[in-house]
Amino acid sequence: MSGSASLADLRVVADYQFGAGAGDALFPPDEELSVRRSTSGRPRQVTAAAGRVVSYGVDGRFTLGVEGGRRLRSALPHPEYSVVVGDESAPFVRDGKNVFAKFVADVGAAVRPRDEVVVVHDDGTVLAVGRAELSAAEMRDFDSGMAVKVRAGAD
Repeated sequence: MSGSASLADLRVVADYQFGAGAGDALFPPDEELSVRRSTSGRPRQVTAAAGRVVSYGVDGRFTLGVEGGRRLRSALPHPEYSVVVGDESAPFVRDGKNVFAKFVADVGAAVRPRDEVVVVHDDGTVLAVGRAELSAAEMRDFDSGMAVKVRAGAD
């Protein structure tokens, strides 16, 4: 991707990383978004009025902001790219604490280690965003271990 990637280019990357429809959900064509760029012109962060949507890493993958997590959750079928937790761990996750496997109630079947995921309460509320440390099958099967390294808790 060239240094001056457009929002259309970023939509393609989002669709590739998260599935069809993710690009339009994260970067709606009719919304004014701010793109912070590096000195070479490469996109670094995309923000909306409600907060950070994504950061764009040098590895060509997005890391989600809480606003990006909310947008992704509203667009993708439940529980794709999500890890669902219940009442017991919800307040801790919202405060930015990591998710452990024994508290995972559900998880999108395609989740792999190092994937960006949205942590949601079983009522659908977005609690946090972070990086999966285990695969979906491991999250379901394991009784111990970190499932999601939380980057940011929701307000």
